[in-house]
Amino acid sequence: MTTIDKTQLGSTGPKVGRLGLGAMGMSGAYGRSDDSDSIATIHAALDSGATIIDTGDFYGGGHNEMLIHRALAERPREDYQLSVKFGALRGPDGSFGGVDCRPAAMRNFLLYSLQRLGVDYIDIYRPARLDPAVPIEDTVGAIAEMVAAGYVRHIGLSEVGAQTLRRAAAVAPIVDLQIEYSLITRGIEREILPTAGELGIGITAYGVLSRGLLSDSLRTQPTFAPDDFRAHSPRFQGENLTTNLRLVSALAEIAEQRGVSVAQLAIAWVLGRGDDIVPLIGARRVPRWQEAVAALDIEFTADERSAIEAAAPAEAVAGTRYAAAQMAMLDSES
Repeated sequence: MTTIDKTQLGSTGPKVGRLGLGAMGMSGAYGRSDDSDSIATIHAALDSGATIIDTGDFYGGGHNEMLIHRALAERPREDYQLSVKFGALRGPDGSFGGVDCRPAAMRNFLLYSLQRLGVDYIDIYRPARLDPAVPIEDTVGAIAEMVAAGYVRHIGLSEVGAQTLRRAAAVAPIVDLQIEYSLITRGIEREILPTAGELGIGITAYGVLSRGLLSDSLRTQPTFAPDDFRAHSPRFQGENLTTNLRLVSALAEIAEQRGVSVAQLAIAWVLGRGDDIVPLIGARRVPRWQEAVAALDIEFTADERSAIEAAAPAEAVAGTRYAAAQMAMLDSES
């Protein structure tokens, strides 16, 4: 297997593996998953040179953090970096109840994450969404106090816009912005990506495969279980999905010419956007992780990149990346 090289995360961040592992799908976001497969995938990711494992304290109601604890129990702490999101509120039925990023709430969430993960500190701690009731300065300032106290190493943000990035960076160093970025989700290129670059803030990109849309597994009209995120995502509904699958088919022709999968093409495209962008791969099984790692060996010429982008222009994508209620919570879409 290819050994993953390291890159620096932002101008003030740590050295990290060029690919990171996103663990959300290991706790039910895309239907049922198997804990033993998930643990094997975490081990495979670390063995290949990945260092970042990304989670959220609300993934599976805490299941995700406890699963990661089990997977990392025998691993030296310096071998991995935990990226943790907090602030999302959930009910016992799994429903979402908004966000709470008050300093007192942050400290409460942090305590539980440290306990569930079985660690003394979290490498990168970030609010999952901007709390409209709490100034970002208050939240970031409170996390900075946790950095000074040794409970957190670095501060990150998630799904915020350029103005919020500037306000946050004026309070304390921000090492990265976690945000959706893919061949067909390119809105951050207008303002957010340039601002992050100017401020020395790295990008940890999730949704690189657009929830599996940019892969060979959804080439027909699939159906999704009710507990699968995609069952409620506009991009995977009716005519929207039909339109989007046409784009994937066009990409599949290019991928076939290169002898790679659609997923590998999509990952390689994001990797080629800059060393300060670290794709988070939401693999749940070892073969899917191995497929992603192989994308590190793929390089495109300028003509190939143009052909790829012409085959699936972002403006041709049908449907928003979240349902309306969730889109309204995204500062990055303001």
